[in-house]
Amino acid sequence: MKETESSYLRELIRVLVRNLGILEKGDSVCCGVTIPQCHAIVEIGRAQKISLNRLAEILTLDKSTMSRTINNLVENDFAIRELHSDDRRFVTIKLTDKGIGVFKNIEGSMEEYYRKILRSIPEHKREQVLESLKLLVKAVNQNKCC
Repeated sequence: MKETESSYLRELIRVLVRNLGILEKGDSVCCGVTIPQCHAIVEIGRAQKISLNRLAEILTLDKSTMSRTINNLVENDFAIRELHSDDRRFVTIKLTDKGIGVFKNIEGSMEEYYRKILRSIPEHKREQVLESLKLLVKAVNQNKCC
């Protein structure tokens, strides 16, 4: 592999991350909530009920950061915490009706957004793009940075 290939990969990913808004600050808004809250709502909504530890693991956040994000969701009536009856240290999170509404809004908006992106790619190249992204995700997961 040439050095220029890895530099080119880095540049493409940097531009992609910037264009997708992944580097947005925590106070940026996604469907009426901050970007971190948006990610949490999506994961909770998809799981329907999830432990605080598992959510932190999925979002690659430490427990204290995850706990602050959940505190904000609870304060804004987007989520509720449930303590396990036998072990009060085990906390599960689920969305309220208000949170489910935000989740559905986020999912609908994102589905339409990515549908438009996919339609912008020539049909005969779409499978190739998806397969390449799958390989990229696998490679990134195998080679964590910093």
